[in-house]
Amino acid sequence: MMNQNSSPEVWMRGPVEDVPALLQPVAHALLQMTEDVEKYIAPLDGSLLWLRPENTASVAFHIQHIGGVIDRMFTYADDRPLSEAQFDYLSNEGVFNPELTKDVLLSELKRRVAGAIGALKTIDVAELGRVRFLGRKRIPTTLIGLLFHAAEHSQRHVGQLLVTARWVRALGATEAGECAIR
Repeated sequence: MMNQNSSPEVWMRGPVEDVPALLQPVAHALLQMTEDVEKYIAPLDGSLLWLRPENTASVAFHIQHIGGVIDRMFTYADDRPLSEAQFDYLSNEGVFNPELTKDVLLSELKRRVAGAIGALKTIDVAELGRVRFLGRKRIPTTLIGLLFHAAEHSQRHVGQLLVTARWVRALGATEAGECAIR
């Protein structure tokens, strides 16, 4: 959708340069997700990022998780297992860390999306149906399945992030102290 003060959604702006046509929806979804996250967290005071009203996942968790999912799915798409660093990242998603400010979280998310877009540019579309494996159990899937999952899973978390961001903002600073941070 477009209103008078915004540009069209990413998919309406044309193809992402050098990304194969069959992978344009993945690129568009990831880029749109990044813009949406940036827009939805812009009005938030940094102190609200880690709040977990009614024990829901925090805004910070969603940002970290989106970046982590993208990283993990693209690792599997590259037919590689996860590294110990990736497992460490996974276990720390949503763990309160005052050093992870809004700017740091957004910068890391953008870095991961840029890496994913770069990877999409190198994929041979003739390989999209090739078997890839997910996780330690090595669940069989396909290259396109992993790429699509990175995009759609990211979009799901944007929806959750939006609701939580509005919720913690509505709570305001006076009630925010009553919400759990951890």
